Amino acid sequence: MSAATENSQRVRAASFPVEGGRPSQGAPETPLDLRDVTIRFGSFTAVDRVSLSVAPGEVFGLLGPNGSGKTTLLRLMSGTLTPGSGAITVDGRPIRTFSRLDLARRIAMVPQETHAPFDFTVIDIVLMGRFPHLGTFALEGPADLAIAKQALASTGMSAFEDRPFATLSGGEKQRVVIASALAQSPALLLLDEPTASLDLGHQLDVQLLLTRLNRDGGVTMVLSTHDLNLAAALCRDLILLRAGRVIAQGPADDVLTPETVRALYGVDADVTRHPVAGHLTVTPLARVP
Repeated sequence: MSAATENSQRVRAASFPVEGGRPSQGAPETPLDLRDVTIRFGSFTAVDRVSLSVAPGEVFGLLGPNGSGKTTLLRLMSGTLTPGSGAITVDGRPIRTFSRLDLARRIAMVPQETHAPFDFTVIDIVLMGRFPHLGTFALEGPADLAIAKQALASTGMSAFEDRPFATLSGGEKQRVVIASALAQSPALLLLDEPTASLDLGHQLDVQLLLTRLNRDGGVTMVLSTHDLNLAAALCRDLILLRAGRVIAQGPADDVLTPETVRALYGVDADVTRHPVAGHLTVTPLARVP
C-alpha cells in the first residue's frame, strides 16, 4: 500500500466523530457494558456493584455529590483502574484483554482540568490525541495533521490553532481538550465534569458543542456532572450514585424527580419540564433539615 493511500484511509477512518459518520450496521449494541463492578481502596468502597450499558450514539450521564464515585467509575470505564470484582466489556470483549494502546484507540477521556507543563500551542495539544495511532518512534504526518484540524473545526477552534494553550480562557481550553479527544478517533468519549468552573456562557457553549457532536456526529458519550440541568438536556439515560451505590437508574425523565434529588443531595427541588427548552429543569428550593 502506498503512503498516500494509507494516509487517505487514516483520514477517512477518523472522520466519523468529527464529520458526522454513523456506526456501521455490524457495530455491537453495547460498546460499553459493566456488570456488578466493585472497587475498593483499602477499607473504602468507592464503587459498589454498579451495572450499566451504553448504546452506540447514546449520551449517558453519571450524577452524584462529591465523593459519590463518578470519577472512579469513569476511570474504570477508561481502563485506568481495574475493578476488584465484576466485569467490564468494550465492544463485547473483556476490557482487561485490550492493550493500553488498543484501548486508547477506542476510548478517550476528557478530565476536569488540563494543565500543559510546557508552552504548547493549541494544535500541539490536539495532535497529542493522535499518539495511540502512531507507530513506535513515528512522528505525526499529514494525515494526522488533517485529523487534528478536523477536530479543531468541529469544536469551533480552528482560528486558535497557533495560540499558546496557556493563553486561552477556561471555556476555550475545554474545547481544545475535547478536540484532542476527538482527534484520538474514539468510539467512546468520557467526560468528567465538562462544564465545571465555567461561566454561564461557556457552559452553554460546551453543552451546544456536545449536543452537536452527538446529534450530527453520532459520538457516544458518558459524562459525569453536578449540573442536573445539563444532564437533563443532554442525556437519555442516567445513573444516580451516592457513596458508590446506585440509588436510581434509567431514562432521565423517569429518574430525575424531586424524590431522587432529595435522596441524592439532601435538597428539596422543583422538577418541571421547561416550556421552551423542552427538557426537565431542576430548581433547588431548600436544604432538607
